[in-house]
Amino acid sequence: MRAEGGEDDPLTLLLSHHHQDQENAEDCNMIRRTWLESKKLWQIAGPSIFSRIAMFSVTVITQSFAGHLSDLDLTAISLVTTVIISISFGFMLGMASALETLCGQAYGAKQYLGTTLTIGFAWWVSVVALFAYTVCGGCPETWTGFSVQAFLGLWDFFKLAVASGVMLLLENFYYRCLVIMSGFMNNAEISIEALSICMTIYAWESMIPLGFLAATGVRVANELGAGNAKGAKFATTVSVLTSLAVGLLFWVTVLAFNKELAMIFTSSIPVIETVNDLSLLLAFTILLNCIQPALSGVAVGSGWQAIVAIINIGSYYLVGVPVGVVMGWLLSFGFKGLWAGMITGTVVQTLILVAITMRLEWEKEVPMIRMVIL
Repeated sequence: MRAEGGEDDPLTLLLSHHHQDQENAEDCNMIRRTWLESKKLWQIAGPSIFSRIAMFSVTVITQSFAGHLSDLDLTAISLVTTVIISISFGFMLGMASALETLCGQAYGAKQYLGTTLTIGFAWWVSVVALFAYTVCGGCPETWTGFSVQAFLGLWDFFKLAVASGVMLLLENFYYRCLVIMSGFMNNAEISIEALSICMTIYAWESMIPLGFLAATGVRVANELGAGNAKGAKFATTVSVLTSLAVGLLFWVTVLAFNKELAMIFTSSIPVIETVNDLSLLLAFTILLNCIQPALSGVAVGSGWQAIVAIINIGSYYLVGVPVGVVMGWLLSFGFKGLWAGMITGTVVQTLILVAITMRLEWEKEVPMIRMVIL
């Protein structure tokens, strides 16, 4: 006689099957939710990534043509594209972050008039086209024409844009410091050329994480505005995991094709060999850069860009730069040590953003967002 409540008991079997069916249903529901959230994320990030890559590719093509003219031409155009333009580009990204729209403008250098005029012309065409798209009916639900009411919230927008601009400028200019500081080391010309090529590849790939930054900001803002705190948290999780997968893909790509990537910009053997030596540092920088913008997108969606700006100052310029200087000059590791030291700043920033995001009380963010909207 079987014991009552044993494994073969009908009631026990029924409860076991019910529990298993419930777990399967929850798994299917989670897969479906992830798929739907991924679709929403890519619908926003896809056009943004395509636009950013298309715009920045003009700079890449310009630099590659200059690099095959001569090493000196590559050095000069690299300084312009990686340092001078990046300063203004950081503030433009700040305004784009405040509006969550795309805009672009360029400042061309006086040397190599033909190539730099190409950048300016292409970006201004983009500005005119985006403006025409907006005012000619491309955004019927959000654009109803010019109105004086737009100036009522101008001060709030200005504060948000400044905070966003500082946040993204500090981040955008951080690794450009490598190019500047490498000019004070031995073999400065080769160092600048190699680092500029690495920074161009890094910036080119950064157009993808920046697209996720915008998409994450939009998704988090939408969910918080709708009062859905759990939806905002889930959107953040999907975005970070998707960005991490993209980062791993490019990490492998850079390690596998580092020499071929360098040959896009130059035919100089010493420069190509130097880029090859820096490929591991470049790969880890790209991997970290894919995670961090998705976390920053939470700041954009929640409206606390000023906090991230403070984190950027501390992690980048109070940790990363001093450690890089110590490793590069005092410990005599050269620009490799300089770069490795500055990666520590990015690691610190990423860990802080991860900690803040994990400890974030999403339910408390909803009423704060509602107060801003109303």
